[in-house]
Amino acid sequence: MPQNEHIEQHRKREGVKFDHWERKRKKEAREVHKRATFARRAHGLRAKLYNKKRFAEKAQMKKTIKMHEERDTRKAGADVAEEGAVPAYLLDRQESRRAKVLSNTVKQKRKEKAGKWDVPLPKVRPISEDEMFKVLKTGKRKKKAWKRMITKVTFVGEGFTRKPPKYERFIRPTGLRFKKANVTHPELKSSFYLDILGVKKNPQSPLYTSLGVITKGTIIEVNVSELGLVTTTGKVVWGKFAQVTNDPENDGIINAVLLV
Repeated sequence: MPQNEHIEQHRKREGVKFDHWERKRKKEAREVHKRATFARRAHGLRAKLYNKKRFAEKAQMKKTIKMHEERDTRKAGADVAEEGAVPAYLLDRQESRRAKVLSNTVKQKRKEKAGKWDVPLPKVRPISEDEMFKVLKTGKRKKKAWKRMITKVTFVGEGFTRKPPKYERFIRPTGLRFKKANVTHPELKSSFYLDILGVKKNPQSPLYTSLGVITKGTIIEVNVSELGLVTTTGKVVWGKFAQVTNDPENDGIINAVLLV
């Protein structure tokens, strides 16, 4: 038995006090008044959060009560069978063909969706945090170690401003910030130097995606308006996804393949 379960262990051996259940019942009865007092006296953000929590609880309670009511009610069924009625055990047979067609359609759509986002590099080498971040010692005696410097290539938007040094946890060095990528079109067999619009997904971690870290296998969005690509309706395509195929921090440039 775990060390912290000594109370449960004692109850199993010795039992509880003679008035335990009565005291527990009274405590639960008083709890309603305590909650009401707190709801009356609370104000500001605490009141807002408390009311939100109570609203969710009440909604859940109403749903549960309604569910129980539906379970208890009994609806009288029609005793007289209509002419040409099918027995219950034959009802599913009529729908079997339609269900099979529907199932095949869903499977086909899934295959098409999977094929649509088929990427050049389906698997990439995992990167450890030690490789991704460099720990920066801060403070007067260099004792604090909560800051991290990113050692990989990053992308930040146009209007990006750094936080004050006191509050900045992740530092993205200016020398490793890239704004353009060398994108290859697989069908045209030609490369274009295009602007990066954003980082769609980094396969290593959602944190790296939010920080805009670009590593091998990352899906980035690039500006393809210069290429003159159009949709079936005739609209000009503005942005398209591309997958990074090299290690940008080693090569000094981002090479990517356009996903078409």
